[in-house]
Amino acid sequence: MTTYLCPKGHASSTDDFCDTCGARIGGTVPVSAPASAPPAAAPPSPARGTPCPNCGTPRTAMWRFCEDCGFDHTTGKVPALDTPPAAARPAGPWTATVTADRTYFDANAIEGVEFPAHCPERRYVLPTPQARIGRRSTSKGTDPEIDLSAAPLDPGVSHSHALLTVNVDGGWLVSDLGSTNGTYVNDEATPLSAGQSRTLGDGDRVHVGAWTTITLHAPAN
Repeated sequence: MTTYLCPKGHASSTDDFCDTCGARIGGTVPVSAPASAPPAAAPPSPARGTPCPNCGTPRTAMWRFCEDCGFDHTTGKVPALDTPPAAARPAGPWTATVTADRTYFDANAIEGVEFPAHCPERRYVLPTPQARIGRRSTSKGTDPEIDLSAAPLDPGVSHSHALLTVNVDGGWLVSDLGSTNGTYVNDEATPLSAGQSRTLGDGDRVHVGAWTTITLHAPAN
């Protein structure tokens, strides 16, 4: 099987962008491992802890939310929208728009990556209790609700990049899932660390990859 060496040293099965970190490969000479070379050691997986009391999925490190069902280990509950009185009930679900953000790109430019000439805005309806952000991959088994694998592909987005989870007050939380290039909120200069969460409201922005900005919109009353 032919593999391609990315600028960061990863062996990739694709010759355009590294399927491990998303870095541009373009033009790199394919390499093949010597027949006698021992298999490369797999990177250590996040430590798995006790099973989730709601679905049984092992807890990853000390992350607050279960990766499978969204169970909140801090509150002991699965986040769910509060049901307001009928007269005050929102007219629809929360939504998110995905855009190519030139300001974010210029402030956090990734070497070798160019801003797309054309990237139409995309809108997603946020399912409850959670929506994953990333890139769909059959080989890696990722199928995020906010799928950023469509062209133009942002190579800085990890396959499992971040997670949006409904908060107990009806708002949302964003958590980084150990992404390669980090998850930023609004104008904060420091990205969230793996498993770290931040509360989001109407109009808040989540920045991922090289140029992608996801803006949350509350339901119209």
